[in-house]
Amino acid sequence: MRYHSYLNTAKKIIESFAGEIPLAAFLKKYFSASKKYGSKDRKQIAALCYNFYRLGNAITNADLDQRIITATFLCAQTKNEFLEFHKSEWNALIETPLEEKCEIAGINYSGVFSIADELTEGIEFEPFCKSFFIQPDLFLRIRPGQKKSVVQKLEAAGIEFQMLEENSIILPNSSKLETVLAIDKEVVVQDVNSQQVLNYLKNSEKGKSFPNVWDCCAASGGKSILAYDILEGKFELTVSDIRESILSNLEKRFKTAGINNYQSFVADLADENCKQSPVNYQLVICDAPCTGSGTWSRTPEQLFYFKRKSIDDYANLQRKIVSNTIPQLQKGGLFIYITCSVFKKENEEVVNFIKEKFHLQLLQMELLKGYDKKADSMFVAVFKN
Repeated sequence: MRYHSYLNTAKKIIESFAGEIPLAAFLKKYFSASKKYGSKDRKQIAALCYNFYRLGNAITNADLDQRIITATFLCAQTKNEFLEFHKSEWNALIETPLEEKCEIAGINYSGVFSIADELTEGIEFEPFCKSFFIQPDLFLRIRPGQKKSVVQKLEAAGIEFQMLEENSIILPNSSKLETVLAIDKEVVVQDVNSQQVLNYLKNSEKGKSFPNVWDCCAASGGKSILAYDILEGKFELTVSDIRESILSNLEKRFKTAGINNYQSFVADLADENCKQSPVNYQLVICDAPCTGSGTWSRTPEQLFYFKRKSIDDYANLQRKIVSNTIPQLQKGGLFIYITCSVFKKENEEVVNFIKEKFHLQLLQMELLKGYDKKADSMFVAVFKN
């Protein structure tokens, strides 16, 4: 009866979820209102829901029960009791390669992603589609001077991990770190490609002084902390975002990270009459709002509910934002444009817009592919005024 119950509960959640908020938040609210589920039950039901959304729209001609069972078969990599109960012949084939699983289930995995014509240059369509069936890993960036302590604490706690680069760690996504490491003080939870988006500063601009830096779409502040660590905190930092609540949360995070001297202001940078800073900046970091399509392996519900029109909406928003920020870039200063999108309208086409309208010199343009390493895909372009 347990596995009937898991299936029925997952169906109820999927039928009532409309994609308006993150699935993680919806599940948290749902389980808070339904106290009968233990932690193991919640974990398994949540996995069924996430697996369902990983199929995107690859299956449209089957009932919900069959879609959930099929999704479990395609996404699971080890045998499980749920699949054994509902379709034991598939459970026996769970370690079969994805291509063969799709043939067995009678689906085309390329149907997961239906807008291939919008992809940015360099994205390999088939590997990209396959990546949606796999949960990405958890990545940490070790902050300066903390490596020895972090490694010792992880080893003492018996947490499985792997060093990727000098200060980058990969862990299973289910790793519990809060009681082991000081998040934002010792390490930052940050995707491996998000850790790379400011590499130009350490590779090509080492020793260069940036007296003032503006993180114009600061959000959770990850890029500001990254810049602070790369540039050793030797600059005056300004952050802005569209919501006061974001900046309030940022204040707490910066305090933990040891960033105490900075300026902040609320601004809607898509509004041509938006509030402007009185300062011109040597470095502007624009981690622009985007479709987030490079992160959909983490949030597959966005893949399921995505509308093609959103690409144009975000591309227009990005053009407005860069048009209101680049005028505050000093002569000789750097403008770094970042998205976690895999769509050319948000990436190369915005780069062309910046070159044509503002005549900035493009120093670097890079697609950081994540779908081949259980990570997010990012795009970064560096300009000089």
